Amino acid sequence: MKFGPVAIADSLGAVLAHSVMIADKTLRKGHRISQTDIDAFAAASLTEVIVARLDADDISEDEAAATIAAALAGPHVRIDAADTGRANLYADCAGLLTVDRDGINALNQIDPGLTFATLADYASCEIGRMLATVKIIPFALPRRVVAQALDLISRHGSLVRVAPFRLKRIGMVSTLLPSLKPSVIDKTLKVMAGRLAPAGAAIVSDLRVPHQTNAIADAVRRSLSEDNAELVVIFGASAVVDRDDVIPSAIHHAGGEIIQFGMPVDPGNLLLLGQIDGRPVLGAPGCARSPRENGFDWILSRLLADIPVGARDILGFGVGGLLMDIVSRPRPREGTTEAANQSERHIAALVLAAGKSSRMGGPNKLLATIDDKPLVRHVAESAVESAVSSVTIVTGHMADRVSAALDGVDATIVHNPDFADGMSTSLKAGLAALPPEAEAVLVLLADMPRVTAQMIDQLIAAYDPAKGSLIVVPTFEGKRGNPVLWSRRFFGDLMGLTGDIGARNIIGTYPEAVTELELGQAVALDLDTQDAILTAGGEIVV
Repeated sequence: MKFGPVAIADSLGAVLAHSVMIADKTLRKGHRISQTDIDAFAAASLTEVIVARLDADDISEDEAAATIAAALAGPHVRIDAADTGRANLYADCAGLLTVDRDGINALNQIDPGLTFATLADYASCEIGRMLATVKIIPFALPRRVVAQALDLISRHGSLVRVAPFRLKRIGMVSTLLPSLKPSVIDKTLKVMAGRLAPAGAAIVSDLRVPHQTNAIADAVRRSLSEDNAELVVIFGASAVVDRDDVIPSAIHHAGGEIIQFGMPVDPGNLLLLGQIDGRPVLGAPGCARSPRENGFDWILSRLLADIPVGARDILGFGVGGLLMDIVSRPRPREGTTEAANQSERHIAALVLAAGKSSRMGGPNKLLATIDDKPLVRHVAESAVESAVSSVTIVTGHMADRVSAALDGVDATIVHNPDFADGMSTSLKAGLAALPPEAEAVLVLLADMPRVTAQMIDQLIAAYDPAKGSLIVVPTFEGKRGNPVLWSRRFFGDLMGLTGDIGARNIIGTYPEAVTELELGQAVALDLDTQDAILTAGGEIVV
């Protein structure tokens, strides 16, 4: 292939190397020049253009890309028409991408003008997801390069394939101990259902049994036989800590064998893989109760795609196996150190009092009174009287009047000029104003006048980083309320919120770090309307 500038008169049939605008028309890079184009160039007083001219033994970029892509694509992979030297490959079913790493590396070393890139090996893919792309960098490849590529592919076989998700019937066995709340199991099943949905799989049995060898073995056998489960997942109320622990013993007792206990992926170290009559049984690590990616996902996705997993496979996950830090670990993060002694902890209180009271129809609800005291003052005084180390209050709407209602309260008042953009802006303003030594914050809503200092102290007492209790949420009859106590480890997540969205999604993301505490109706009572305030015995202040 010859490349470079040529006179307009000599450009017929050549490939345009760069886009050219003539009058109101743009000729794209890669356009093959016609006589009409040459006439237009001349009319525009253009004397030369940069072109590529293919030799007889060259194959154009699109033909080369399409030919190579067609050869390397395996089962359940479709190819789009090549354009500008690129042919993209897509999944035509839901499954796992599997690649021939050695073959792909060899293909990319044939010629600098031939490149092939893919998603990571064993990447999960839905129908239509782009998996890989062949890109020819020059406008053509020598025929010998394409032939060399095709010969290599023929020796390796298809370089990219999709293994469809095949297992659809999943049995769940959850073990019970007095320390495990039923709500934890319910949430675990919900998370698990979410994991299975992309594969088109579903939970066909939900068996909850004592954390005992015989009970677990019976439940696993029942799930496999009566419910015809193709895969059984066991969530233990207590973690597996030894190959002879309760859950692996139960697999043996049910007539199965242990393939591997322990995994060099963090989180996910305590994963257990066994099999009974050729059907896999997974002992889930505790981190699998969270929707966040962990080692359990890696094994589960392969099993759902009916890809055999052995001990050697699992033990090969170490490089790249450090997925993320685990927030519930009992150790300090960068920044403020978490105090080991409860009495030495600096727990800050943050009162959000900036809202527009839009549902009040005019008056500011925080100025309404109950027991002759403004709502905002009730909350602020409860915080001051509690065991918190500092109190910060964020104002916004009617800031002067709200501040006046707080006269004499021992607190730092911070104004949020962006309060109209939602609660997240007040949360950010408040977090930024907290003392640097604060290791946690209790976020209070200013329209909850029945929250007392004693309730706040109970939330603080439940905060225990050494035991992984990093988010403390009050409940009323099992439903979550406010205020919520947050370890500093989550300040970054809180600062990332936008608009008027609260932090409920963050709580759902870290279930392993959440402790719930039943505190009664006060944690569910927020007064948003005039009727609600009057019903609570209050008075509206205009």
